[in-house]
Amino acid sequence: MTDSTPSCCTGRRSESHEIHDQPPEDASALRASTPPVSGDDDRTTGMVRIDGGRFLMGTNSDVGFPEDGEGPVREVTVDPFYVDRYAVTNAEFLEFAQETGYTTDAERFGWSFVFERFCNDADRGRVLQHVDAAPWWVAVEGAAWFYPDGPASSILDDRKLLKHPVTHVSWRDAAAYAKWADKRLPTEAEWEYAARGGHKQRRFPWGDRLTPDGEFRCNTWQGEFPEHNTGADGYIQTAPVDAFEPNDYGLYNVVGNVWEWCLDWFSPDYHTTDEYDYDNPTGPESGDERVMRGGSHLCHRSWCNRYRLGARSKNTPDSSTGNIGFRCVVDAAGQ
Repeated sequence: MTDSTPSCCTGRRSESHEIHDQPPEDASALRASTPPVSGDDDRTTGMVRIDGGRFLMGTNSDVGFPEDGEGPVREVTVDPFYVDRYAVTNAEFLEFAQETGYTTDAERFGWSFVFERFCNDADRGRVLQHVDAAPWWVAVEGAAWFYPDGPASSILDDRKLLKHPVTHVSWRDAAAYAKWADKRLPTEAEWEYAARGGHKQRRFPWGDRLTPDGEFRCNTWQGEFPEHNTGADGYIQTAPVDAFEPNDYGLYNVVGNVWEWCLDWFSPDYHTTDEYDYDNPTGPESGDERVMRGGSHLCHRSWCNRYRLGARSKNTPDSSTGNIGFRCVVDAAGQ
């Protein structure tokens, strides 16, 4: 059922699972399949135009995870695009599901990964398995985007949750939503370019200190992981998508809160090969796992400090957890 090796701070389905109906599309083909937009297109509502350009991607920092392929730093170019100001919300995904009747991977498999301390007491009997290498993740029967902590929970329990990022969505689910919206997922290069907000090699969107002058700027784990989260940043689980200050491009929560799926297949070293294209890079043509960026509310420096702008992680395209979400992009016309 599950892989014994955790993907950073997310659970993952075993690679032995058949990924049903999954086309082996590479990111460049998916990128090319979405029509570009101009500023008066309805698709740009709630989006920010990013003019594109050159930037230094990755990090050579010694506080990261070189085995993830965070470095070396390289100069890449991205074309202009529009990006969602916020991660896709529960309300937006609800509209998509109601209009299309879409069934997520979590619903098809009949379970998803829930952080054990968030699992409802009423759902303890539905725990199917712990992840051996990360026992704080449990596979809960019936957990899905509408029932994020198990079937005894609901995103409608508190209407405020409708403004929180949708979770328990696999890469396949995120791509399906993006296609419905006539958008797509961002390439990893686009994601990092937008997240950096026009700044060069900062560790975080606001600078190099996680909490400058003791001020919390994002939603990550506070306290002893995984035993106790003090909620000192204001949140125990996910935060609303408009929580905290945006980066200098006007994007909210590009670090912390939820991991965000990217278009690319993951590789720790593809960007060091001769095949790598520094102009609008899209990653390798195939793979077993897709890229995730940004970290989540479950990240803590004692286990995982991947809430840094240069950090990256991965998961199988059919995996879903309570801390993975996404935002969409679309190419700008007239490049």
